[in-house]
Amino acid sequence: MGRVSNRSKIIYLSITLIFTIGLILAFLDYIGVIDMGKMAGTYYKREVPAVLDAKDDEPSLVDKEEFEKEKQKFTERIEDIDKREARIVEGEKLLASEKEKLEEIRKGLELEKKKLENEKKRYSGYKKNVVVLARKVESIKPEEAVEIMVKWEDALIIDVLRQIDSNAEEAGKMSITSYLISLMPRDKAGRIMYLMTQL
Repeated sequence: MGRVSNRSKIIYLSITLIFTIGLILAFLDYIGVIDMGKMAGTYYKREVPAVLDAKDDEPSLVDKEEFEKEKQKFTERIEDIDKREARIVEGEKLLASEKEKLEEIRKGLELEKKKLENEKKRYSGYKKNVVVLARKVESIKPEEAVEIMVKWEDALIIDVLRQIDSNAEEAGKMSITSYLISLMPRDKAGRIMYLMTQL
């Protein structure tokens, strides 16, 4: 048998050593002393490939058209909202103007109401004065009464004479208004008689 070279011996011993280590590690893994799976994982980690931007990320012509359509719709909606807001503002201004007008009308009506109430009070006082004057005229001599009456305004003379007529009618006797008019100056008497037929 020829002599074995040193190189062959080294290769043979190396293979034997690796095989022996492999058997020992397998045995240790089998009995649970070590975990070959984890050990192998630490040396051979699988890298998850990173997601890179694709070269064709730019939108297509169809996407661009869809985007422009949506943009146009959005713009139209904004314009519509602006128009509605403008109409609302205009409506609010109109309502404020109408409110001011109504307030002015209300104030005018309140003023007229006060005027009417004052007129009513004044008329009530005037009516009482007419009744009192009619009683006084009836209580004095006709000649003296006429001297006082001709100094009054025509409207007051007419109201007093009519009150005298009313008093006479209630009392069931003749009224002295015709006699009182006959005692007045002719022009005054004519004017009073004319006004009594007109008022």
